[in-house]
Amino acid sequence: MEEIYLSSFILGVLLWTLPWKGVALWKAARNSHKRWFVVLLVVNTLALLEIVYIFFFSKKKEEKAKPVAPQINGNQ
Repeated sequence: MEEIYLSSFILGVLLWTLPWKGVALWKAARNSHKRWFVVLLVVNTLALLEIVYIFFFSKKKEEKAKPVAPQINGNQ
């Protein structure tokens, strides 16, 4: 009977951790955060580190607004 509870617990942990880890790894790869990617891949913190990364460190730095060249209208 204890084996069923242990198996259920492990399954629950996997179902909780894998989506968070997947999103965090995807964001780290997209943002070229190589060190974060390796740490997130190797360290298992039951998704706590992944959640912190997703909500606080994965934000892309906003690109500076490029000046828009004025449109030249040929009908002037």
